[in-house]
Amino acid sequence: MYKREKSAKLATNETSFEGMENGSDKSHLIDNNNDVSAKSKGLSNTKTHSTVYIVFFSLLLDLLAFTMILPLLPSLLEHYRINDKDGLYTTLSNSVAYFRELVGAPEQYTSVLFGGVLGSMFSLLQFVISPFAGGLSDYYGRKPILLVSLIGIVASYGLWAISSNFGLFVLARFVGGLSKGNISLSMAVITDVSNRENRGKGMALVGIAFSLGFIVGPIIGAVFSRFADKTSNDWFLYPALFAMCLATLDVLFVMICLKETLPIEKRAKTVINSISQALEHISIPSLFRFDAVKNLTKADLESLKQLGFIYFVYLFIYSGLEFTVTFLMFHKFGFNSMDQARMFLTTGIIMTILQGGVVRRIKLERTQRAAVFGLILIVPSYIIVGLSENVFWLYVGMILYAISTAFVVTCMTTLTSKYGNFDQKGTVLGIFRSLGALARALGPAIASASFWLIGSSVTYIIGGLLLVHPTVKLYKLKLS
Repeated sequence: MYKREKSAKLATNETSFEGMENGSDKSHLIDNNNDVSAKSKGLSNTKTHSTVYIVFFSLLLDLLAFTMILPLLPSLLEHYRINDKDGLYTTLSNSVAYFRELVGAPEQYTSVLFGGVLGSMFSLLQFVISPFAGGLSDYYGRKPILLVSLIGIVASYGLWAISSNFGLFVLARFVGGLSKGNISLSMAVITDVSNRENRGKGMALVGIAFSLGFIVGPIIGAVFSRFADKTSNDWFLYPALFAMCLATLDVLFVMICLKETLPIEKRAKTVINSISQALEHISIPSLFRFDAVKNLTKADLESLKQLGFIYFVYLFIYSGLEFTVTFLMFHKFGFNSMDQARMFLTTGIIMTILQGGVVRRIKLERTQRAAVFGLILIVPSYIIVGLSENVFWLYVGMILYAISTAFVVTCMTTLTSKYGNFDQKGTVLGIFRSLGALARALGPAIASASFWLIGSSVTYIIGGLLLVHPTVKLYKLKLS
């Protein structure tokens, strides 16, 4: 990737956390102090803090509940299309009927369009709430803000359980998206208790939680679906209640087991400052400039902005194709909920093996190369999925997708987590998650509209080709 001398210089800079040689970044000094403290106590720098495992289990509970709906979503939207005769679904469907007939889109593809809008709405709300959650946690501490988020998630599943019409289901997704600041908060907690030697391992555990969630959650949802009477108006009641129970268990677990990780002396000085920073996070130009992160060197700030832009472009394209794949399997290949669960099982197992056996062992100086490797694989993955005419090639494309996913987000989060002072780690990761949420807020709606207008094959091929851009950009990026 680079000439030998440039590689050596980059490795030195990354290993020393971007310029610790001249002490220009206080967060690097804090990492260094943590390392010295650990050595003085006879502790290993590479040992993962016990709090990371608590966060891992909390995220696993959250993701099991969250992913249960994935194999059910196409059937749920079909259910509302058929049964919500005088409700919101019919009203919205009538509003696009003329345009649908004009472009010749099949009526059943309307559910793909609405699903994409719902997915985008969920992520748009996450985009708004993540910086507020991260910024407020820098002042009030991680635990209380995390608990508020988790309680909101419980409420969203309760609303899903009683969503006898499409309007209530939309409200449930609205509340869920507005409560989804727990992911960025969890990453901030991991950053609080990690040093430069073991932070990548902590972030990899987050990836493992996602992988396990995508293995087990869809299977749970599919099992409920298999025994559900789809002719009943409340066939989704039991999976929704089960998801609510998992979310409630998550609240109790965090309440009892998680200790506050941000000491009072290291918190932001005023809540007003935290709120003003959060407002900067939802200003899109300010977000891409990372304006809320102070006291960075010019080189570090430029590196952070480049990483944020690459992450946004990648997730904008990726999220749209990722979201529509369940509809692709449902409409093009006739997959039922159990068939989709098997697909998620396959990809989830691959991601878990890679996250646990490979990604969490990647050394810091090789993290960028690993992220580039993942980005390279995602390009043929989506092209193959788009061109596939049988289940074999669909699986080939999705296996490449799983390998890619195991590397990209975890490695890019690790690279980003190096920047910012100790009391701004929540802010940095909050902005990073907000960029991802903004991308996810746009991606599903645009990809679903494309799916609806020009079909799945062309949509996936174009998306795969567009993913070349963030791949090349990250390959050329020289981190400060």
